[in-house]
Amino acid sequence: MNMIGLCLVATMTLSAGAVLASERSVSLSQDPLIIRLNKDEFRIAFGINGDRCGERGCSGIIRYRVIWKTADGMTRSETKHVSYVVSPLASRTIAVDRQYFDTAEGQHRTDIVKVSIDEITCRDGVGERAPSIEHL
Repeated sequence: MNMIGLCLVATMTLSAGAVLASERSVSLSQDPLIIRLNKDEFRIAFGINGDRCGERGCSGIIRYRVIWKTADGMTRSETKHVSYVVSPLASRTIAVDRQYFDTAEGQHRTDIVKVSIDEITCRDGVGERAPSIEHL
C-alpha cells in the first residue's frame, strides 16, 4: 500500500491490484494517518508523492472506505472522498479530511477499524477542476 501507482486517465482499485503506467501519476507515501480529535471526530491524512506530476503540477480525488465501530459493537462502513493538489513547485502534498462517525450525534465514542483506498484520480495541472467520482 505504500506505493500505489495511479494514472492520469485510467484509475485502479486496490482489490483488482492492476497498475497502469502513465507519465503523470501520484502515489501514497504511507498508509493513511488517523487522528482522533474527540469521541466521534477524526482527521484522516493522506501523504501524496507527486514527483511525477510534471511542471504543471496535478490534482485529483482520493476515494476511500472507512470501517468504524460504535461503543455498543455495531460496525459500519462508509465511502468518503477528499481532493488534493500537488503544486508545480512541490513534489509532495497532504490531503486531510475531517469526519464524524457516530449514530447519535456525538453521544458515543466510536473507533475507526480500517481505512482503505478505493481509487485515486490524477489530472495534469493544478488550475483545472479535479474530476468527480460517481457514487454507486
